[in-house]
Amino acid sequence: MRDHNFLTEMNARHLWHPMAHPGEMQATPPKVITGASDVRITDMDGHEAIDAIGGLWNVNLGYSCGPIKQAIAEQLDRLPYYSAFKGTTNDAAIALSVKLAEMFGPDGMTRAFFTSGGSDSVDTALKLARQYHRIRGEASRTKFIALRKGYHGTHWGGASVNGNPQFREPYEPLLPGCFHVPSPYAYRNPFDEDDPERLAALCLKALEAEIEMQVPSTVAAFIMEPVQGAGGVIVPHPSFMRGVREICDRHGVLLIADEVITGFGRTGDVSGSRHWGVQPDLMCLAKAITSGYFPMGAVMAGDRLAEVFEAEGYAMIGTGYTYSGHPVGCAAALACLEETERLAVWDNVRAVGPRLKAGLEGLRRHEAVGDVRAEGLMCALEIVSDRAAKTPDPAMAGRIYEATYRAGVMVRWSGTNIVMSPPLILTADDADRIVAALDEGLSAVA
Repeated sequence: MRDHNFLTEMNARHLWHPMAHPGEMQATPPKVITGASDVRITDMDGHEAIDAIGGLWNVNLGYSCGPIKQAIAEQLDRLPYYSAFKGTTNDAAIALSVKLAEMFGPDGMTRAFFTSGGSDSVDTALKLARQYHRIRGEASRTKFIALRKGYHGTHWGGASVNGNPQFREPYEPLLPGCFHVPSPYAYRNPFDEDDPERLAALCLKALEAEIEMQVPSTVAAFIMEPVQGAGGVIVPHPSFMRGVREICDRHGVLLIADEVITGFGRTGDVSGSRHWGVQPDLMCLAKAITSGYFPMGAVMAGDRLAEVFEAEGYAMIGTGYTYSGHPVGCAAALACLEETERLAVWDNVRAVGPRLKAGLEGLRRHEAVGDVRAEGLMCALEIVSDRAAKTPDPAMAGRIYEATYRAGVMVRWSGTNIVMSPPLILTADDADRIVAALDEGLSAVA
């Protein structure tokens, strides 16, 4: 099955890829990755590259984490599966719930509900937000507000609150009652405001105006990524999320932090919410919870929700997944989080992140680089054909992606952005190599 000729001939013939045009994949077959070690991947032709994507924002510990692999193998031998639905559970799920409560206690998170991934987590959080208000006698609170450019997965609810039309338009009509406000995107915004602090204030004013427009008693929650990832690594001013928390409190609206990307150290803190000094009401987790070694996610809730759901009368949580609390996934997550803490990856992010950002800033000497954005080990270059006019050039970004890969680094090409989310064990030398390969790619194309 892994014969080179077979892979070449069958590539994209029968497999439809996420977020890709099937015909385009057949015309330009995707790279076949057949091996990985540490922070490097190898394709079927033997070409090695630093994985500056970290799988898909999720391989925080690289590809050689023995403790996770061992935990998976041992759990498979002992208990490969059992349901966590009403009446049964497993020891790994209990242990992981305690671990997560300890890890995210400073964020006010004390309860865990397990899912199979980020999209599951977002949809679950939206459901729990509505149910919370219904239990409290405010069943009219059904609406959701989100940021433009935000990305919250691919399920029906997540697609509805996504702030990018390309993830919504093909599937409309979606969930009614979802509204969007401008994101604090200093490079492009409807206010023509490039000062991050002033822009944050304008976006906060727009959020409050939208809540008032919808009537506060009908709004269930506001959902946001602490740093917008798939939208192009949009880093808000530090005042923004704190302002969101104040507005939500003022109007009785829940704050859902989508930490699917930012959770577990990517910003340089355990969570993106903590990075900005905010405690949300609900937190969506996935991706790095197992470093990508097993599909797994969670929704964390704070005492505000716990007191309502656990009060006398028993409000049944009427949602769940066959693989919620999967013992193998929970064992993988436990090993991953223990290793994450042992390595204190957030300390490495604080050390290597600024070095990578400084190197990327130096690439502004290329006229094709319109903007550089980074926080921790989340980075993006926005590619333009005309810097003065900020003219987007997705085609050029695609050519830079290819040239950078040939130079030995895998980056992500997303529209007009070149995005990076490398493993959090990245070394300074690795960071320098990423910058050098991008420099080579930009020089070859632009």
